[in-house]
This record gives sequence, C-alpha cells and structure tokens, in this order.
Amino acid sequence: MRIFRLAVVENDEDERYFMSEALKAFGKFEVVGEFGNGDQLTEWLESAPQQLPELVLSDLNMPGKNGYDIIDELKTNYPGIAVFATSTSSVVSTREKCVNAGAKDFIAKPDIFIAYDAFVSELYNLACRYLS
Repeated sequence: MRIFRLAVVENDEDERYFMSEALKAFGKFEVVGEFGNGDQLTEWLESAPQQLPELVLSDLNMPGKNGYDIIDELKTNYPGIAVFATSTSSVVSTREKCVNAGAKDFIAKPDIFIAYDAFVSELYNLACRYLS
C-alpha cells in the first residue's frame, strides 16, 4: 500500500477541514501541510520543510496566488511535486486548462461535504497512476 505525502491548498476553511479529514481517514495520504492560499504554500516551500510533499491538491479559485499560479510555480520551481487541481466546476474545459497548464489532473469537488470519501478515493487512484 503506497502512502503519498500531500499538501492541501484551499481557501475555504470548512472545505479544507472536511477535505483534510477525509484524506487522513482514508489512510493512504500523509497530510504534510494545509494552506489557505498559494502564497502560504510558497512561503512554506521556501522555508525548506524537512519533507516536501509528493503532490499538492489545490483549489483553483482563491485570493492571492490561485490554483493556476500554483501549477505554474511548481512546474518551474518544484518539478518533482505533482499538482492536482480541484474546483466546484466540473466543466471539461476546466480540466483541459489545468492539464495544459501543467497539472497532473483535475478532480471536481463534491457537492456536499459528506461525499469526500469518493473524492479522496479518486485522488488516490490518480496519484497511483501518475506517481507510481
């Protein structure tokens, strides 16, 4: 069983909480950092944490550095960290835009907080596909 080191970037506190709890409960992710925007993630990465995440799960729409900014920055400065983008939008063009920008993939957020189990399972399957 592969366990992935992951950082979560989500500006909505409740959403971030439910997302992180589901990731931890799933048992196959080690959440190494939780951030409210891309600026906080960048500060943390620049502080040279002991263990970098293998992947970053980032919301797209946030104040300050948004998800697209994170994709671009990590692609350039941290090419070993995979970015998986997420948003409430499930429009196909959103996924295409993310992948074209350099994200590994895109996952639509569930409509309700209690549906995060399936979301996390999908993220794990994608992480296994792209990072194994």
